[in-house]
Amino acid sequence: MSEHTVITEDGLRIHVTTHGRPDAAVTVLLSHCWTADEADWHYQVTDLLARYGHDIRLITWDHRGHGRSDRAPESACTIPLLARDLGLIVDTYAPEGPLVIAGHSVGGMTITAIPEERPDLMPRIAGVLFVSTTSGELHKVTLGLPAVAGALLRNRLPFVLANRARMLSLSRREKSPTIERQVARRFLFGRPARTRDVGLVVDQLVHTSPETMAGFFRDMMGHDRVGNLSAFDDIPTTVLVGSRDLLTPPEHAARIARGIRGARLLVAPDAGHYLPFERRELVSTELAVLIDRVLDRQARPSGVRPGRHLRSPAPGTS
Repeated sequence: MSEHTVITEDGLRIHVTTHGRPDAAVTVLLSHCWTADEADWHYQVTDLLARYGHDIRLITWDHRGHGRSDRAPESACTIPLLARDLGLIVDTYAPEGPLVIAGHSVGGMTITAIPEERPDLMPRIAGVLFVSTTSGELHKVTLGLPAVAGALLRNRLPFVLANRARMLSLSRREKSPTIERQVARRFLFGRPARTRDVGLVVDQLVHTSPETMAGFFRDMMGHDRVGNLSAFDDIPTTVLVGSRDLLTPPEHAARIARGIRGARLLVAPDAGHYLPFERRELVSTELAVLIDRVLDRQARPSGVRPGRHLRSPAPGTS
């Protein structure tokens, strides 16, 4: 594992972690959720390293305004800039070779912006995993509540959290994360929800800056990249969603799958928005399917076989 810093076009420092050889046969990029950080993928990093060792290049990073990356002004918290940051990371740490890209929530929205922000990367993309995400129409989400109440809560809750971050010290919010805990349990997780996973998400929410909370919310409400989906036609693509996802419901996943020729849609019963935590095995296995496809194609001339298989997806996924 190596930790790095890259500087964005607008002068922000982005924290990046790389695993594996720079000349590996495939690079896997894991783009995390809004209000999270690279630990969003910690289960998948563990699983992929156990499976492939250094035979793949694995890259995670903290988005601008998240984790150990620089705090960003509200105006710089946008999906197009996330896509350009992703491109910068590819240019710096994976300048050649095929790419498998996975995105959770805003990380998946970032992928849908690649065709317009970094079209030069499209020929290198050999696999895509969309996890609990959307291509647009988040302004219609009601969080599982009646329409009027859901719309009101959807529009106010991010600013309630942002105001808490402005008005209360970090230490006070760490000691009493009452609202953050309620948000995580009520809106982010399905069933079952492990205490340690909820605790990590609550900690990430507590450490999210008000600019990140408000800026990305505003940009996501206007996010509309349905028209970009066809750029991924015939690229091996899997779309995952939990049946109890209240932030990016199953119909959003279905829209992505319909928009990409050949895409597969898998719905995890009873799971919520945090599939990388809630359905670790499913997410890791589907990543491995995409990676193995690339390794198989590259290994055939030399007779090299890809690594051992993970177990099959959890029973009950459809």
